[in-house]
Amino acid sequence: MKKTDQLKHRICISKIKRSTIKPYNVFQFTKFYEDNLSFFDVYPGISVQLNKEELLICSTIIDSDNYSILTTQKLITSENGVLESGTIIYAKNRSYGNFKEYGNEKLTFGNIILENGKIVKYFIETGKASMIMINGIKTLIQIT
Repeated sequence: MKKTDQLKHRICISKIKRSTIKPYNVFQFTKFYEDNLSFFDVYPGISVQLNKEELLICSTIIDSDNYSILTTQKLITSENGVLESGTIIYAKNRSYGNFKEYGNEKLTFGNIILENGKIVKYFIETGKASMIMINGIKTLIQIT
């Protein structure tokens, strides 16, 4: 049975909430979204094209040229204004980077391998915030 975008979103947000230490709204770069409007209200300058049923799950946004956004269908990353994206269906986790704040780095990269072998990087805010992107992507890949 194919899972709807709404079900995928609900499962991912529940997993993020269970694995992330509260409060959730204190992270510098990383957020998760209960609905699409909460993203577009906060980041009107970032253009994200969504399919009719597609929902935003989470993001790590440093600025308008450097961000990663996870939706119920794809991962989108812009690094220095260069956009990369890929469909999550049949993707595999490759690496979560150094997300435990070793060396006091605020950001690291994780990456996934798409079905066609292409590698797509994504930003991870280190420390407690890391569980948002890591669990969003990990859970979505597992249930897709």
